[in-house]
Amino acid sequence: MNVTIVDYQSGNISSVINSFTEVAKGKVNIEVTSDIKKIKSSDKIVLPGQGSFKSCVNSLNSINGLVDALKEFAITNKKPLLGICVGLQMFADIGYEEAETKGLGWISGKVSKIDNQNGQFKLPHIGWNEIEIQKESKIFKDIKNKSHMYFVHSYEFVPNDNNAILATTDYSSKHVCAIEIENIFGTQFHPEKSDKLGLQIIKNFIDLRKEKEKAKSEIRKSLEESDERELHKLFWKRA
Repeated sequence: MNVTIVDYQSGNISSVINSFTEVAKGKVNIEVTSDIKKIKSSDKIVLPGQGSFKSCVNSLNSINGLVDALKEFAITNKKPLLGICVGLQMFADIGYEEAETKGLGWISGKVSKIDNQNGQFKLPHIGWNEIEIQKESKIFKDIKNKSHMYFVHSYEFVPNDNNAILATTDYSSKHVCAIEIENIFGTQFHPEKSDKLGLQIIKNFIDLRKEKEKAKSEIRKSLEESDERELHKLFWKRA
């Protein structure tokens, strides 16, 4: 299995690389690249993001064919993709950090600045905060509700469809900190900086296809056993 971390010069992604490499333990190939062919042939993609919404979108667009390759991977072929921090935010239609900037438009919504309640809450929001899980998800397997994750951000993703919301956190107000729609996942917090629980989320993402293949195998085995029983019945009936 190949998991590709997209390197589009969005800032320091060494902690993301190190965390995925640690979890993979050599059993899964972790590749860091912006090569279009390698991205298209990958089994899973991780889209990190550090800096402003505008700078990350511009960096993506500066690499010829990258946005189209990501769209083909996630939207057309529906392969698993995980966005982290600004990587999640770029799923939106539009963002308002630095300047009004068009996002990828994969999940309808906007990215706007967190209301700091007239200075009562410091921005950027840096540190550990409790998350409230809104629905069951395979990437939150073995993650308890009210777990603490590590955040570094001043802007929030506001989706138009509440069904996209996987988890929220309360800082100044309640806002989205994780999303999931079919094969597209995203965390506003940094799993790579969230200690053992963050590594568990990374493991869960890596294991997604394994679980799918396991389920297919179990169904196939069940069908084979069912066919065998029917053949056995037919044999004795004719005998």
